[in-house]
Amino acid sequence: MTLEPDLALVIGLVVGAFSIPAIVSALSEARAPRVAAITVLIAGGLVAYALATKPGGYTLEQIPDVFVKVVAQLIG
Repeated sequence: MTLEPDLALVIGLVVGAFSIPAIVSALSEARAPRVAAITVLIAGGLVAYALATKPGGYTLEQIPDVFVKVVAQLIG
């Protein structure tokens, strides 16, 4: 089973966005952000995979369209 680049990009960006509050929370409580660091690595890996497997890559203007396309595929 192969992961589609669009889906990998969306999952990577969502996981990366959710890891930011985890990092801030860990640092504000003076503890090491271990789990948050792992999620950042996972998110970065997914985004890197998407960029490497999509011919021509992505531009910033394409990202909202990719989000809508992936959500539309999941819903319908």
